[in-house]
Amino acid sequence: MPRHRGIFNRENPEPYELSRSRIENFVRCKSCFYMEQVEGIKFPSIPGFNINEATDVLLKRDFDKYRKVKEPHPYLVHSGYDFLIPYEHEHFEKWTQSMHFGAQDRLHYVDIGTNLKVGGGLDDVWFNINTNRLHVVDYKSTSQKSDKGPITLDDWWKASYKRQMDLYVWVLEKKGYPVDGTGYFLYCDADRFEEYNFLQKNNAEMRFKINLIEYEVNHSWIQPVLEEINQTLQLSERPKHNDFCEYGKFLKDSSFQ
Repeated sequence: MPRHRGIFNRENPEPYELSRSRIENFVRCKSCFYMEQVEGIKFPSIPGFNINEATDVLLKRDFDKYRKVKEPHPYLVHSGYDFLIPYEHEHFEKWTQSMHFGAQDRLHYVDIGTNLKVGGGLDDVWFNINTNRLHVVDYKSTSQKSDKGPITLDDWWKASYKRQMDLYVWVLEKKGYPVDGTGYFLYCDADRFEEYNFLQKNNAEMRFKINLIEYEVNHSWIQPVLEEINQTLQLSERPKHNDFCEYGKFLKDSSFQ
């Protein structure tokens, strides 16, 4: 049988592939998830975040230099994390590829009870030389609109960031890797408040404040959600939108619901 991905097919016995973002869609609204995964309805796309992608590429390039020589990055040394070294693994490059995660050597795990293959593409992993354990790392970029101090994970919408980290740790644990319960968010905050010359003679230079945020992983929600997803995929009718779903409100107000 061919790989089971895209529109859910009840007749296909192969594990159904669900990326981390698809699982996040389910957490946000079961109805929207069902519309896309079962009914094949494509939602409006949004433009890519090219600057965010650029900072991801540049950060990985920086850490790859120290991955090769098995040394901590100077930033980590300066920040008191000299015991963390970018992790080297034969499949690491494939772990960072979010597209087609179901292919061989990508970061995924098949949950036997639900027959769901889940995974995604992570940003980085650091090896702790003190504990011989791995820490999942996620790069984030923003530009705060007020000079309110260091970035935190307290904003309600950052719950999705935490779930992203939870899932990657869960998958690595399921695959037998010694993963630590502490993950790290490396946050780049484009500085629009300090006085500096942005426009130079031949280019423009934007400065970023860097925050390294520790996060204690909680993946107790994952197994119950996978079971809910499996039950939802088997439904013959679309479930209701949740009360906070913007798409559901739009459809209701425009009388298409």
